[in-house]
Amino acid sequence: MGDTGRRSSVPRQEPAVMSPTPPPAQARRLALYALVVCLLAVAAAVVSFVEGSWLGVVWVLLAGLSSNMAWYYLKRGRGARDGSVTG
Repeated sequence: MGDTGRRSSVPRQEPAVMSPTPPPAQARRLALYALVVCLLAVAAAVVSFVEGSWLGVVWVLLAGLSSNMAWYYLKRGRGARDGSVTG
């Protein structure tokens, strides 16, 4: 179960370097997913508050976070498509 000191004959692969800017198609897809999560969180918040549960506050916070993510990825996708992304 411990290290036997032998080296593996399988060559190690270097980790892939991720680009800080996702491709436009991927950014649009992530924005769409975040928007769907936002809408579902709003619906869950409404249901929670109607039932008298304070758990709806958590759903409202999740809706705010996912809304910001949707705007971020939408903006990044447009910037990458237009070539105006800096950094």
